[in-house]
Amino acid sequence: MKDSIPVTRTTDHGTAKLMPDIDRERAWLLTVDGAPQSYVDLDDPAHLEFEYTRRLGHVLDVVAEPGRALDVVHLGGGALTLPRYVAGTRPGSRQDVVEADRGLLELVSEHLPLPDSANIALHAADARVWLEGAPAASADVLVADVFSGSRVPAHLTSVAYVREAARVLRGSGVYLANLPDAAPFAFLRSQLATLATAFEELVLIAEPGVLRGRRFGNAVLVAGHQPIDVAALARLTAADVFPARVEHGTGLRKFIGGARAVRDEDAVPSPEPPDGAFGIG
Repeated sequence: MKDSIPVTRTTDHGTAKLMPDIDRERAWLLTVDGAPQSYVDLDDPAHLEFEYTRRLGHVLDVVAEPGRALDVVHLGGGALTLPRYVAGTRPGSRQDVVEADRGLLELVSEHLPLPDSANIALHAADARVWLEGAPAASADVLVADVFSGSRVPAHLTSVAYVREAARVLRGSGVYLANLPDAAPFAFLRSQLATLATAFEELVLIAEPGVLRGRRFGNAVLVAGHQPIDVAALARLTAADVFPARVEHGTGLRKFIGGARAVRDEDAVPSPEPPDGAFGIG
């Protein structure tokens, strides 16, 4: 472990900075081009600082009985917050992390090393290209948290991409995605419609203020072929420091409305966040 001083490095896709948290002895914030990307506490990998990360963690907690090892693919690496969380809460899990920015992977591995016991393989590759080469039915969970700058890349939003995700997941598998949007939610609604082309079960988790159109923010989408434990998920998200709503069934179908699935030729990145939406002071 390196000294607790800020580290700045130009990586393949931007300027990455690791900054120590003065309130937690071995905790670090990762930013890329000034936008917060990840927060890691090396002494407490179960600590999830960001709201959307906690919501992803809640889903990971309910997709299988507590402590059961899972095969997990993470598209997007950041500071490896969720892979560390899974390794800590589900020992024995086998995980693959796919991150396009090789320099970022090297920076994080050097300054925030993974536990020796963690079975986590790191891959410097484009998320969709890697997914297309992955074996069918090889993962229990696929987590998509991929950003180019502050936007989700267009090639990770289409029906063709979603079909690849569904192919890699087992029949009982679950797909999770972190997606940003704001009212009237054209991007989010189209992404739900796109996921519906490959998955029967859909769940949306978001902060009520975002769903009411008051601000730009992150939503977590969950998709699978088998029913998701919505009641348990709702309890966990409601008890959070920043409570979230869980939408599914009729309410979610109403939210999707007439939105159309996205084809590769029509795909666009997620919307540009307003100034200051994800910045730090």
